[in-house]
Amino acid sequence: MARQLTENQQKFLEVLFDEAGGDVVLAKKLSGYSDKTPTRLIVEALKDEIAEATRTHFARSAPKAVMALVGALSDPTELGIRDKMTAAKDLLDRAGFIKTEKVNVESSGGLFVLPAKEGKNE
Repeated sequence: MARQLTENQQKFLEVLFDEAGGDVVLAKKLSGYSDKTPTRLIVEALKDEIAEATRTHFARSAPKAVMALVGALSDPTELGIRDKMTAAKDLLDRAGFIKTEKVNVESSGGLFVLPAKEGKNE
């Protein structure tokens, strides 16, 4: 069950990743909080909601990161492409689209014989 937020808290969360561009001080002003209200208190009260909004923002940005990676195939000489690809990969990792590696192990049974050890104790 979602907890009940004040009007200012709801507005803060709405503007944080839009008009405020992630700036919590600007989000505080845009959402109608008094200048005397400590930003720290707002963030502490909304830390779970801010974390969820952050995950949502990553999910919203993931398609753009995918397009940047695919675009690198079309124009690998684009200025700054290496940095752009690194940022896109990091964003996708944080959004939960992590690189997976598959290892295929096959066995037909039987016995595997190793050669004798060559040691100093012989």
